[in-house]
Amino acid sequence: MLLTRRALLKTCAAASLAFPVLPGLAQAQATGLDAVREAAAGLEQLHSLIVLRDGAEALAMAPRGPGLDRIANVKSVSKTLIALLTGIAIERGHLPGPDARVLPLLGRAAAGDARDALTVGHLLSMQTGLTSTSGPNYGAWINSNDWVDYVLNGEPDGRPGGRFIYSTGGWHVLGAVLARTTGRDLHALVRDWLAEPLGISVPQWDRDPQGLYLGGNQMGLTPRDLARVGEMVRQGGAWNGAQIVPATWIETSWRPRARSPWSGDAYGYGWFLTRFAGRMAAYGRGYGGQVLAVVPDAGLTIVITSDPNLPARTQGYFGEVLSLLDATVRATDDAT
Repeated sequence: MLLTRRALLKTCAAASLAFPVLPGLAQAQATGLDAVREAAAGLEQLHSLIVLRDGAEALAMAPRGPGLDRIANVKSVSKTLIALLTGIAIERGHLPGPDARVLPLLGRAAAGDARDALTVGHLLSMQTGLTSTSGPNYGAWINSNDWVDYVLNGEPDGRPGGRFIYSTGGWHVLGAVLARTTGRDLHALVRDWLAEPLGISVPQWDRDPQGLYLGGNQMGLTPRDLARVGEMVRQGGAWNGAQIVPATWIETSWRPRARSPWSGDAYGYGWFLTRFAGRMAAYGRGYGGQVLAVVPDAGLTIVITSDPNLPARTQGYFGEVLSLLDATVRATDDAT
């Protein structure tokens, strides 16, 4: 069953932003998706852009970078895939649900403080109340001897269920939870639960000193394979007649629970929630300008990969990416 606009409206009250017009769009000689193509080609950090409309490629380009069918580091878009795995794990009985407490799932003793209230849902929505391990704290975290301990033993920066604190460390803890409760490593879960059913490849990625795969960063996928993940989500978690991810989990994931202090977009379980061209949309975002976006009522799945070594801030290149996404949805609307 396709996720409809009505279903997304019920679960998402995301912010509606006014995106500036990209200079490339204003100067484009073409119209519609041809103008989008021209504007995208002018974004020097952009490596690839794929637009699927109702499952068919309406636009596929790679003006620079490795191309459409070679591995790209999608960075924190991997958080979105880990969120999908979590929904599958719950459906298969490995996890009781988002309200399950994290420390018992990891076989850890009670901390005697707010960390005892930390749940799987808090990890999924980045409302852990724990100090961020991203940004300037990332290096110290990945150079530590135990990445899970580093996250859970750090000084609290709030309370579980409170404000949005962007942190890859929380997703690594979630990956450890999935590995322990299923008895399988994170790569095996991604391979068996997502990659093989979709006919895609997810190469192995970074591990911590204990051998746990890095939940939430450094995952490689081709742009076309990432688009296939998005298309499965757009179809309510189904692919070729098989239900890969529970449709109810996708709707749950698109229910806003926090809000980004940088973009103003709402955040659910592994997805940012917003509007493009007035239409409700959900997207995963990775460092450098990696994007997997789904716009259900427009029938769109959009993938953008970018230089993974350069920053992409909302007031800089990522703001241009958001404008490009808005223009893409608008162009497809105008074509109908």
